[in-house]
Amino acid sequence: MTSEQVVPRRGRGRPRAADAGDSRERILAAASAEFSRHGYEAVSLRSVARAASVDAALVHHYFEDKADLFTQAIGMPLRPDRVVKTVLSGPREDVGANLLRAILGGFEEPGFRDRVLGLLRTALGHEFAAAMLRQFLVKEVLHRVAIELAVPDGELRATLTASQMIGLVVLRYGIRAEPLASVPLDELVVRVGPVIQWHLLGFPEAKGP
Repeated sequence: MTSEQVVPRRGRGRPRAADAGDSRERILAAASAEFSRHGYEAVSLRSVARAASVDAALVHHYFEDKADLFTQAIGMPLRPDRVVKTVLSGPREDVGANLLRAILGGFEEPGFRDRVLGLLRTALGHEFAAAMLRQFLVKEVLHRVAIELAVPDGELRATLTASQMIGLVVLRYGIRAEPLASVPLDELVVRVGPVIQWHLLGFPEAKGP
């Protein structure tokens, strides 16, 4: 009597070892195109799977959820959903400081800083990169914070906040204008946090002409 060798079956959606790298890169490429073309909300893991010509279970195998896929597709080491949760976890009066620290804290790491500055440079000349930056910073972080705060003109407040933060990032980490480039992060949060707070929650007492 001969014994048969039992070959373990691969779970549904799991790739062969030889195909794993290629499948993951194909999914990321498809996700980048889908997010750029349709925006975050209109894209699903299933639609990315269709675009990449893979089974939806394979997308779930590589990526925890849509936020995880989005973050990796645009090359950002920060997940937008977690940034929003962190910012809103403290008192309402600390939202500006928390947001500034959550975003700028990443720039203190060279890998994060180089990646985002590269995306900023590319965004100035290429719509694909500009769309990705809008999705990450304005749509998925700042606009969601404004919505959760239930303030009027949330979209305008989000873009005003973005203008403040991007200008700060460019001067501090890109151009490295002194003494701004050397100011400790804690001091920067104390000085600029109230400005971010005003953009998100403040309102002019008197209207201009």
